[in-house]
Amino acid sequence: MFAGSSPGTRAEYRQAAADLGRALAERGIALVYGGARVGLMGALADAALQVGGEVIGVMPEALVAKEVAHTGLSQLRVVSSMHERKQLMADLADAFAALPGGLGTLEELAEILTWAQLGLHGKPVGLVNVEGYYAPLIQLLDHAVTERFLPAPHRALLLVGETPERLLELMASHRPPVVEKWLDRETS
Repeated sequence: MFAGSSPGTRAEYRQAAADLGRALAERGIALVYGGARVGLMGALADAALQVGGEVIGVMPEALVAKEVAHTGLSQLRVVSSMHERKQLMADLADAFAALPGGLGTLEELAEILTWAQLGLHGKPVGLVNVEGYYAPLIQLLDHAVTERFLPAPHRALLLVGETPERLLELMASHRPPVVEKWLDRETS
């Protein structure tokens, strides 16, 4: 799960994080996330924990103090680097979702989508488009398809739900698209 270490400006962001945390826990799905107790990350983890969910945080040692690591998790895995964090999160997770966030959230989402595009995993990847937060990103990806920088089947790798419940429904029925090539060699 990717989410901001800030709460953002709207109460709806925090509410969506809490709703997603509860929904995962109620379905018996363990939450794997960045390990912070602040911002949307903290709201997500706290909500899952409050209803008895398993919550696994993964945080680089350099960020433990800076991001204020959550001390009430089922597990907090401290790793040596951001690269190790992302790899361990990818290994532990059965799916990936992004709530609103900043550069770190966008970077993690882009990397996991790239891994899917390259066929390194076939796990669902989605985002919760709370109050249209991700509308500009969705528009950019659709534009990349139009301009032939992104094949349509790879754009389809990113599932979009307006609510946590809707995203979980989409993820439950997700079947990764079969794409034989990711590079348009004829025009390269």
